[in-house]
Amino acid sequence: MALLMGIDTGGTFTDAVIFDDQAQSADAVIAKAKALTTHHRLSTGIAEAVQAVLGQSKCAPSEIAMVSLSTTLATNALVEGQGERVALIAIGFEEQDMRRAGLESALGKDPLIVLPGGHTTHGNEARPLDLTALEQQLLCLADDVSGFAVAGYFAVRNPAHELAVARYVSRETSAPLTCSHELSHSLNGPRRALTTVLNARLVPMITRLIEATRTTLGTAGVEAPLMVVRGDGALIGADFAVKRPIETILSGPAASLVGAHHLTGVAKAVVNDVGGTTSDVAVLQDGQPKLDPDGAMVGGYRTMVRAVAMHTFGLGGDSQVALGGPALKPRIDLGPKRVVPIALLAHEHTKIVHAALDAQLKAPLTNRHDGTFAQRAVEKAPASLSVSQRRLFDRLTNRPIALNDLLKGHAEAAALAQLVARSLVRMSGLTPTDALHVLEATGRWDVDAARKACRLFGRRRDGAGSAFCDDPEALAALIVKRMRRRSAEVVLETAFASEGRETQLVGHPLVAQILDRREEHAQQGGLLTMSLKLDRPLIGLGASAHVWHPQAADLLTTTCVVPDHADVANAVGAVVGQISVAFSVTVSQPAEGRYSVTGLDQPFTEEAAALKAARSLAQARANEDALAAGAEDVRLQTDLRERRADIEGRSMLVEAVITATASGRPAIAH
Repeated sequence: MALLMGIDTGGTFTDAVIFDDQAQSADAVIAKAKALTTHHRLSTGIAEAVQAVLGQSKCAPSEIAMVSLSTTLATNALVEGQGERVALIAIGFEEQDMRRAGLESALGKDPLIVLPGGHTTHGNEARPLDLTALEQQLLCLADDVSGFAVAGYFAVRNPAHELAVARYVSRETSAPLTCSHELSHSLNGPRRALTTVLNARLVPMITRLIEATRTTLGTAGVEAPLMVVRGDGALIGADFAVKRPIETILSGPAASLVGAHHLTGVAKAVVNDVGGTTSDVAVLQDGQPKLDPDGAMVGGYRTMVRAVAMHTFGLGGDSQVALGGPALKPRIDLGPKRVVPIALLAHEHTKIVHAALDAQLKAPLTNRHDGTFAQRAVEKAPASLSVSQRRLFDRLTNRPIALNDLLKGHAEAAALAQLVARSLVRMSGLTPTDALHVLEATGRWDVDAARKACRLFGRRRDGAGSAFCDDPEALAALIVKRMRRRSAEVVLETAFASEGRETQLVGHPLVAQILDRREEHAQQGGLLTMSLKLDRPLIGLGASAHVWHPQAADLLTTTCVVPDHADVANAVGAVVGQISVAFSVTVSQPAEGRYSVTGLDQPFTEEAAALKAARSLAQARANEDALAAGAEDVRLQTDLRERRADIEGRSMLVEAVITATASGRPAIAH
């Protein structure tokens, strides 16, 4: 028996499982635990989850043979525009190249050094490399940046100039450095440079997380190899992840897909993982996550990172409940903003929250801010705040304050919205999680506070002056119904996108009518019977999967699978994945009878010899990278893609790409 620990840091919870990799699937999860994610210091939430799961399992920390972590850190950093200051060393790039692929925007005000050099599409030197500009600026930059990104023109065909720059920078400084040919073997220099800049920017952040996680595990007595989930669901060693942190974007969603397949055995499905903040929807095909063919899109940038084709929606258990639709016939709207559920807020600040809710319920008139609270998310505000923002921030503390008491006018409401957008202030309000508390579908936190929040929200008036819904249980049921409908709609939108159709079709009146009739279970009443049918099951994940997903599947005329341990599927996926590393080598024919192989200096006169050398190189490098990523018992698979042309009746090789994939389970402590 080998015990493995999986950890997933989500937007709301950090999950941990202890997994027996020798047991049958149903019995493999021997303990699981949740802790609130501590966004200001992820290691705190990780430590709480680790201690809790070890306590439940009753196993000794020394029995843990491997730990695997899926993290939202890289994804969130890019989405929020965070990251360290880096310098880009661009070799052979022209001014117009910097304006392509969002490279100029991504670099921002970070330093740029352009060096003469670069190669041709066949790997020949286009211009000699000149390091003069780098020699003049490097020592000044070393104290100003946290790392360097190096990108050369056609470096995937010949990385010699990138390697020469890397050797010089490493000799003169100790700063981390990323070369573009290490991250991708695809053409498109500007996009490869963009990916390299983003990677270099994330290195210090991921390094801190890895170090903090190792310290946390060591304190708990766990001395086991640490793995990290990559964006395509594969695993890589922690040291490998520090060098290539960009590959961990969409790590959490990828882990959920791997976990979904492992827990259900279903190979073809749509997976919807509804968490506290988002609904992450993706497709399982042949037991593997469907990947984005164009590379992961994160933070508005299209990268060259292999990652799941994930569709993320601002819909979760902590989505803010609001009134929308026509004034005379309002409806429940959910999200995309996330707020702290009132049930959780009252659990943490019981007297303050109940006193405020009781006072608002006694008031003769309703206020649009009833049942809404704000509190600081950070101790100290940045110096860049405006005067109005700083005044408002200074009136806030770590304890919640009702917005009725906080805001004095529209200007302060605008200032508050800006503070929230900058993650400096945390809002609390009515959520679907509160509705589940009222309906007694969960009792994790303060049920009474959730009921009071529903009563306050239900007092809001429609255009005719009538209360929207004066029964807390009835309002909670409406919120749950709306959540189920929106869950079906986001799955439908993902299905449209996966087939290349317009996602706006989800809002078409005919689609709405079909879902309305399914929702009402109408059997008669029209000349036409219309239906939408998903061609595969819906796998529902998340702590409340059993509440949302079966009804959403029914709206889409399909079956629903909610596996045991659906609440920790991400953490399960973090430990059951395999290490998989690919390396590609290109063979081209710059002139008839002369063949060039990427990464090899010698020319070849025979096609077969060139292909054989390319295959050997690809396999050797893939095997080397897999071992560096932490794999054992490596298996190799080779794929050949050719482009040929018929010239005077002869088939001539234009280009061949040989890709070797090395895979294996992670090495574990014995």
